[in-house]
Amino acid sequence: MTQDKNPLLEQFDEAPFSRIKDEHFKPAIEALVKETKAEIDAITSNKDEPTFKNTIEALEFSGMQLDRVTSIFFNLNSAETSENLQKIAQEISPLLSEFGNDITLNKALFERVKAVYNNKSKFNLSEEQEMLLNKKYKSFTRNGANLNAEDQKKLREIDNELSKLKLKFGENVLAETNNFQLHITDLEKLKGLPESILNDAKELAKSQKKPGYIFTLHYPSYVPFMKYASNRELRKEMALAYGSRCYKNNEYNNEENVLKIVSLRYKRAKLLGYKTHSDYVLEERMAKDPDTVYSFLNDLLEKAKPVAIKQFKELEDFAKKLDDIDQLQKWDGAYYTEKLKKQSFSLDDEELKPYFKLENVISGVFKISEKLFNLTFEEVFNIEKYHEDVKTFKVYDEGKFKALFYADFHPRSGKRPGAWMTSFKSQYIKDGINHRPHISNVCNFSKPSKDKPSLLTFNEVTTLFHEFGHALHGILADTIYPSLSGTSVSWDFVELPSQLLENWCYEKEALELFAFHYKTGEIIPTRFINKIKELNKFQEGVQTLRQISFGILDMDWHNINPNKIKLISEQEFNSFKTTKLYPETTDNLMSTSFAHIFQGGYSSGYYSYKWAEVLDADTFDYFQTKGIFNPDLSFSFKENILSKGGTVSPEILYEKFRGKNPSNKGLIERAGLN
Repeated sequence: MTQDKNPLLEQFDEAPFSRIKDEHFKPAIEALVKETKAEIDAITSNKDEPTFKNTIEALEFSGMQLDRVTSIFFNLNSAETSENLQKIAQEISPLLSEFGNDITLNKALFERVKAVYNNKSKFNLSEEQEMLLNKKYKSFTRNGANLNAEDQKKLREIDNELSKLKLKFGENVLAETNNFQLHITDLEKLKGLPESILNDAKELAKSQKKPGYIFTLHYPSYVPFMKYASNRELRKEMALAYGSRCYKNNEYNNEENVLKIVSLRYKRAKLLGYKTHSDYVLEERMAKDPDTVYSFLNDLLEKAKPVAIKQFKELEDFAKKLDDIDQLQKWDGAYYTEKLKKQSFSLDDEELKPYFKLENVISGVFKISEKLFNLTFEEVFNIEKYHEDVKTFKVYDEGKFKALFYADFHPRSGKRPGAWMTSFKSQYIKDGINHRPHISNVCNFSKPSKDKPSLLTFNEVTTLFHEFGHALHGILADTIYPSLSGTSVSWDFVELPSQLLENWCYEKEALELFAFHYKTGEIIPTRFINKIKELNKFQEGVQTLRQISFGILDMDWHNINPNKIKLISEQEFNSFKTTKLYPETTDNLMSTSFAHIFQGGYSSGYYSYKWAEVLDADTFDYFQTKGIFNPDLSFSFKENILSKGGTVSPEILYEKFRGKNPSNKGLIERAGLN
């Protein structure tokens, strides 16, 4: 294959999916790495005195095509992967890691960056330029620029190995998720399951030319099964399969990968002069240090635990009374929670689902974005897509093109579990042109069947709104530099827009914009809306304790010398001691499939969901005071938070918007923890 026929080496705006073949990626990335190195060489060989423009800005805008191509590749590897793509990922990840090291360990380049940094006062920099300079300088010092040659070599080896291990971890989780199927031919065993779930399972079995019903560990199948299946033994089988992913004695076991990842992260942090990986990570977060995170989590734990214990006891008593269950197990939690919810509120997800047809929910989040931020969305059919399920939209702000939006909402074997927002192109301003972003939301909601559309549970509705909150952060970005644009903010600030948008799912004024019965067109009844609001506090102590436990587990993995750990099960069980409600299940482990922290970017950052919840509860309290569609407040949030990206520190941005520092009062009240 010749390079001139490689579409990834041509200039393009929208990703040319129809012309991209797997074999294009590696040669394109190799060629673009070479091209970017030439751009770096041009910066370092410049005989002129280092300035912001000829060094910092030149560095920022180097490798733009490489960034585009790698984002396309890794997005596909998450949303539409294959064995071939995974093999290529294992080949190019070390290459990209090595290239990253070539930049941050380039002595001549660092000397120029340092010269600009040390003389910043004479360049009359704007607030955004100064932020970019500080971040560039730190990216060098935090990645080994001040190390001696021998230690720089060690750093390269660590980064190379980490890039491979994280990929392998994720591939194993996806393989284990795909490998398990519960195949049932006897309908009697599936009592309690709603007709819609049975139909989906029947369709899946039919697609595999099998009789009966097939259930999987993918979210749209697994979660409703655990909520509704009366057969306790089958719930147990599903729960143990889910909880033992990558903890079994097979080729997908992740125990060694976990230990290697945390060990290498610790080694890397020590090499760079930090006490632990957590100290390294948190230096650049709002929290600043591990003590602050532990203090934050423990303060929440103190408030949530008594409430959680009380709520769990209610659940235990209910299960005992209903089915004579002596000991509530993990595979009982969702089932009896749903039963108790139905008894307490005369409402369950199946009653709500007809009001949440996927297309209507998408339309709803668009309408709410229009009322808040003057955005309009036009579905377009001439944009290339990587899969037929993907929908594409052009986004306008008062008639002006703002972004391209990809929506990919249904599960398939090549898509990893969960939901996320990503981008195929960053927003930035160069040569007077404001280059607009290409944003993507990826979720795993049930596909429509022949006789029924895709109907969402209320939890799935909030998931869609959550990811769309991230999308808005990208869509409304308006910065000069791509590395400061959109969601390029402190990790414990990035969840504010996403978690904030979820609040509109509970408001009558918002729900009446889109929650129509898919058959009758009836607007969701007020009694359901009132119950949804009440449900926001239902078992919230238990849910808060669960989130705190994940945050503690993450910190406990990364805030110690992991070389002392012999058994990862022992490490995990110790972390969960203060938050444990259910009996331990020895053949289950969370860490081996905890992709957020071992594959994604959440290591020493899982606490940020709760941290951002404090911010979002405080922010929405402000909206409720002024009106949930208040134009002045919406404009302020758009201007001070969504458009600014990482150009200003989050503390300053938040205070500009809110007029004060955040308080956890709103979160405590909303969750019923007071």
